[in-house]
Amino acid sequence: MNTLLILGITLTTGIILGELGEKLGFPRVTGYILAGVLLNPEVFHIVPVSFVQASEPITNVSLALLTFSVGGTLALGPLKELGKGIAFIALGEAELAAFMVTIGSLIALPFIAHIQGATFMATYLPLGLLLGALASPTDPSATLAVMHQYKAKGPVSFTVMGVAALDDALGIMNFSVATALAAVFSANTSLQVGSLLTPLGLIAASIALGVACGLLFHFATSVFRNAPEGLHIVIILAILSLCYGIASLLDLDQLLATMTVGITVVNFGRQRDRIFRLIEDYAEPLVFVLFFTISGMYLDFSVLVKFLPLVLLFVVFRAIGKLSGTFAGASLAHATHTVRRYTGWGLLPQGGIVIGLALIMRQNPAFSNISNIIVSVTIGATVIHELIGPITSKLALQKAGELPDFGHHTEGQ
Repeated sequence: MNTLLILGITLTTGIILGELGEKLGFPRVTGYILAGVLLNPEVFHIVPVSFVQASEPITNVSLALLTFSVGGTLALGPLKELGKGIAFIALGEAELAAFMVTIGSLIALPFIAHIQGATFMATYLPLGLLLGALASPTDPSATLAVMHQYKAKGPVSFTVMGVAALDDALGIMNFSVATALAAVFSANTSLQVGSLLTPLGLIAASIALGVACGLLFHFATSVFRNAPEGLHIVIILAILSLCYGIASLLDLDQLLATMTVGITVVNFGRQRDRIFRLIEDYAEPLVFVLFFTISGMYLDFSVLVKFLPLVLLFVVFRAIGKLSGTFAGASLAHATHTVRRYTGWGLLPQGGIVIGLALIMRQNPAFSNISNIIVSVTIGATVIHELIGPITSKLALQKAGELPDFGHHTEGQ
């Protein structure tokens, strides 16, 4: 089959299963991933392996747009208004989830993951660090869908939405640090101060590149401020492709750079509301269908079956980290009993950026021996999270008394 026909089949299957998923009460993303699983070369042999291998440019452009949008949620003004409670909860749940999964993985991996030629320092430690970082991000779309469907309002709903604004950004930062450290351990070199300073320098350079591209974007939109909306989308894609491409060329962190572009634009751009509305209305629907459907095609079933205990470990330890981290952060911020008890359940769904982080890591030759494990574990865990996420979110909001259709049953407010 030719490439355009495969692309057409991919988009059509993704749209159909996405809409079907929503009708059944699941996020569209779940339907897109399942569409990709059905089109996986190992399942029905409709899509050839060569298409999946050649899909890297599509996933990279999609990731640039997704991380740009994540950066766009970090406007300093609204973040200050949300208060320290949101910051404490976000830090608590993101970092404790990463810590719990890292520790759990390091203890269990030597027993459940038999990798040929593996050593603790060069294989299991990098694997544990990367899996831990991938536990941080949350996909709030499942919780937001429940909120919109039932018109939920209240402190738990507000807190979940506020934390979601910080969550993915913290996840990308965690992943940037974990990738840099894991690369040092994978190379099996002795750990010295210099070997740790180099990754930190690369992270700083990635942020500087993002700021520069953000300012370039600001200049371009000022020059073309009277241009039609379609041209603004082209400018967005042009700047993000430049930023991502330069970062790749210089071995910098591509996702951190493109996220920084979003942070720069939302805090300094005069047309920021218009820019992010354009992306949400016109670019994101196409990006979501393409990216998540193609992501499902990357799933290696033999690896998934072999490492299924690792998928379950990831889900369980991440849930423990999210729930305990939320409770700890909310307690430090002196939040209400209801917020402490129920907010964490709305932060369990995971999808979106976490798959992108895993696919980016897959492109790094330093992790060639563990990349398939991480991608398969991430996609497997995402499917579980996206299936149980709407259920846990609905129950938590119901218990918190924030779903009007179910009456008010609040505790300890």
